[in-house]
Amino acid sequence: MGSKVRNVYQEGELLPISALQHLLFCERRAALIFLEGLWQDNTYTAQGSLLHEQAHQATVECRDDWRIVRGLWLRSLELGLYGRADVVEFRRTQRETTLTVPLPGLAGLWQPFPVEYKSGRLRREESFEVQLCAQAMCLEEMLGVLVPAGAVYYGKTRRRLELEFTPSLREKTRATARRLHELITTGKTPHAVFRKKCRSCSLVGICLPTAMSHKKSVRRYLKQAMERGEDEAPA
Repeated sequence: MGSKVRNVYQEGELLPISALQHLLFCERRAALIFLEGLWQDNTYTAQGSLLHEQAHQATVECRDDWRIVRGLWLRSLELGLYGRADVVEFRRTQRETTLTVPLPGLAGLWQPFPVEYKSGRLRREESFEVQLCAQAMCLEEMLGVLVPAGAVYYGKTRRRLELEFTPSLREKTRATARRLHELITTGKTPHAVFRKKCRSCSLVGICLPTAMSHKKSVRRYLKQAMERGEDEAPA
């Protein structure tokens, strides 16, 4: 069975699993969405939302020794997270191990395998891997079972990338969850810093990283100029 976990958070303190992806992309983006309640779609986010809507239609499908559950609600009191899995595949086996769990009303034992849906082409993306790992850790806590692997499904190429939830990925997931709670607890939105990836962010028109960074650089220039002036002033 899965390892015993510590209940670190209360029900009212749980934050969305999806926030982990935003946090790893940009902490300011995460704050704008989850602190200030701001959102704006672009082509990429609209495609992703459509894919998630289709996956989140709560259904159960049986295929021989597979049971496919869509839109399954998840939570972890250790991580302080909640959310919905796009898909959890349960694979039937007759052998009892730390990877299997009984399901009510069904014969045999079942091994859960979470699948996260993303738009775009097959690629490695740390934020997607952390998000999926968090879902696996929720399943472990809820079912008392080990979940060693899962997959990210990419809609553009209709291919999936299978991932192993290694100790390092699990620790990264814990650290990201802790940082998310710290950010929300402080209630402060980080300053804008323009980076190349800002161009693909749907919130670039709200965040205004170029303008904000320029404004900050002007203030810094004036402050440095005044400090130089004071140093050069005659005694």
